[in-house]
Amino acid sequence: MIEVSPADRRAGAADLERKESALYGALAELPALIVAYSGGVDSAYLAYAATRVLGEKVLCVTADSASYPERHRQMAMRLAREFGFQHETIRTDEMSRPEYRANPANRCYFCKHELYTHLTAIARERGVPAVADGSNADDRGDYRPGRQAAREFGVISPLDAADLTKAEIRELSHRAGLPTWDEPASACLSSRIPYFSEVTDEKLRTIEAAEAVLRGLGFRICRVRHHDTIARLELGQDEIARAMEPEIAASIDRELRALGYAHVTVDLRGYRLGSLNEALRLRPV
Repeated sequence: MIEVSPADRRAGAADLERKESALYGALAELPALIVAYSGGVDSAYLAYAATRVLGEKVLCVTADSASYPERHRQMAMRLAREFGFQHETIRTDEMSRPEYRANPANRCYFCKHELYTHLTAIARERGVPAVADGSNADDRGDYRPGRQAAREFGVISPLDAADLTKAEIRELSHRAGLPTWDEPASACLSSRIPYFSEVTDEKLRTIEAAEAVLRGLGFRICRVRHHDTIARLELGQDEIARAMEPEIAASIDRELRALGYAHVTVDLRGYRLGSLNEALRLRPV
C-alpha cells in the first residue's frame, strides 16, 4: 500500500479546491444554463453546482427514452426533488433513427445528436444561452463519439473545463451530500449490445430486467452484455466469487433463462468501462 504524506494530501486538497473554485467561477459567468441531466455521478454534481451558483436560472433536463433505465430515471427525479433542482423530463426517440438501431461504432453520436437537437431547441425557445453536459477530464482518453455531437451543437462541458476527474467529482459529491457520490458508473442500455448487432426495444427490456435480477440478488456493479441468446455478466471483481456460489449461480441462471437467454456466463475479467470497445480493435478494417 502506497502511503500519502500529509504534504501531498494538503496539496491534493488545495488542487481540488482550486478546480472547484474554477468551476463555480465559470458557472457564475453564465446568464442561464440548461444541464443535460441523467442523474448519474457527473451530471448530478453539475446540476448541484450550477443550481448553487445560478439558482432558478438553471434548468435540468432529463431525456427519457427506450435506452434510459427506469432505475436511473427514478434516481434523477428523487435527486431533483431533494436538492431543489428545477427539473423537466422530455421524450427523445433515438430508436426512430435507422443509424442508431444499426448500432455502428459511433452509435453514441446519433443518440447525442437526438438529445442535443431537443435541448438546443428548448434553449432557443427560452432564451437560454448555453447547454452543458457532464463530461469530465477522464473522458478525454476514452472513445466517446457523442462528444462530436456536443461540439457540433456548441454544448459546453464545465466539469471538463475545470479539469475535474471522476474521482474528484465523487469527492466533491460526497462533500455535498449527494447520494450519487459512490454510485457505480452508468451508461445507456444500448451499451450492453455489441456493435453492429441491431438495437431493439425487446433487447433493451431484456437487458434491463436481467440487471434488475442481479441487483435484486445484491450485486452492486453489474452489466449484462447481450450476445443474442448468451448473457455475459460483468461484475465487480470482488463480487465474482459470490456469483459462483451454487445457490446464487442457480438463481442467476434460472432467472435469466426465464427472460429468454439460453446460456448465462460470467466474464472472469469482471466489469470494465467500455469493454465492448475491445471488439473494435479486433475488427478487420
